[in-house]
This record gives sequence, C-alpha cells and structure tokens, in this order.
Amino acid sequence: VQLQAFGGGLVQAGGSLSVSCAASGGTFRNYVMGWFRQVPGKEREFVAGISRGGGSTDYADSAKGRFTIYRDNAKNTVYLQMHGLRPEDTAVYYCVGDKFLRGTRGSSSEFEYWGQGTLVTVSS
Repeated sequence: VQLQAFGGGLVQAGGSLSVSCAASGGTFRNYVMGWFRQVPGKEREFVAGISRGGGSTDYADSAKGRFTIYRDNAKNTVYLQMHGLRPEDTAVYYCVGDKFLRGTRGSSSEFEYWGQGTLVTVSS
C-alpha cells in the first residue's frame, strides 16, 4: 500500500492543525494505521494508532487529550486532528500502516508502510 500525507504547515502555539493520509494500492480496511513523528537527531516517536475498523485508538502520553486519530475506510484516508499545539510538537509527521499488527500501537519497525512525511511547525 502507498501512503501520502497532506496538511502539514505552520501554526502558532495553542492552535490547531489537521493532517491526513490517503492510501492506495491495498485494501485499506485491512490495515492498522497510525502516525509517528520525528525531530531531527531523534528517533521516530509513536503518536497515535487506530484499529482496522476505527473502533479502537491509542495515543502517546504527549498526544492524549489534544490529538484525535480517526479514519474513513470509504475514502481510504486516516486523519490526525491536533489541538493545543505546542512548540515541542514541531516535527515531521509520518503516516504508517501495517496489515498484521496486533493492537493499535507498535514500534517503528512494526509498521511496514510509511508515507513521505509532512512537516508541522509550531511557533511560540
């Protein structure tokens, strides 16, 4: 499956931003989907994950209460809605997917498919 992320940009601290990821080339509903982020010089960090049907989600502690992941299987798209953004949320955000993952959280090596990343910059 191919993943393409959209929607990054510049936002002020406290603001909101949504990113989306369109999938093609596979049966989208068969994939656990998620988002990771990466700051230069640091490892990729799990942000959020969502089950194949969308009924279960999981979040990094840093994202809980501020970010929402959801998916539209009819549109082959997964979204990450971010509120209350902080400068430390600045990163490249990657859409990820895996057909065989159990649960809704995994390490970066457990997700087989990665999008190209979209930059989110939060100014203070």
